[in-house]
Amino acid sequence: MSNTVEGPDGQPRCAWCSAAPEFFEYHDNEWGYPVSDDQRLFEKFCLESFQSGLSWRTILSKRENFRNAFCNFDFNEMAEFSHADVERLLADKSIIRHRGKIEAVINNARHVQELIAEKGSLAAYVWGYEPETPMTPQSATTSAESIAMSKDLKKRGWKFVGPTTVFAFMQAMGLINDHAIGCSMREKAAQMRRDFIKPE
Repeated sequence: MSNTVEGPDGQPRCAWCSAAPEFFEYHDNEWGYPVSDDQRLFEKFCLESFQSGLSWRTILSKRENFRNAFCNFDFNEMAEFSHADVERLLADKSIIRHRGKIEAVINNARHVQELIAEKGSLAAYVWGYEPETPMTPQSATTSAESIAMSKDLKKRGWKFVGPTTVFAFMQAMGLINDHAIGCSMREKAAQMRRDFIKPE
């Protein structure tokens, strides 16, 4: 089975893009490119947490709704959410109405403030877990680094951040170049990583 499929322009893309038409744009313009903005990193943690047990297509289709509901994932604002906000979110049909996940991302917003106070930024913390040795594309759902980050985040009080969730986060945020061999976006991701200044 091939790890690539033909994209809209006739060029090869990672095979998972064939699952939904909207995946091509996400894949070409976002997935696997390095991110250093704390708010974007936190948003991805939240969306990956909501995805747990669901398809990424479901989350992607609701992403703008999530942004509207969670103050664009401004963790400083989310950290102030109250019980009333939880009830408001549970009544919002435009997002995933799962109490455990809603309470988890609010909890994580409070803990990310603590982490930033200690590390200087979420980006500096996250990029400290970048693998030293490149992985074989699409060969795993976890890694030693995702397991280590998951363990540390849980120790810090974060929720819904298991090793598989963290690994998906690392793939999407460019810590791992998991574009398939032969994917026309693999070299773009590699070049962006070479040009990227790793946060410290």
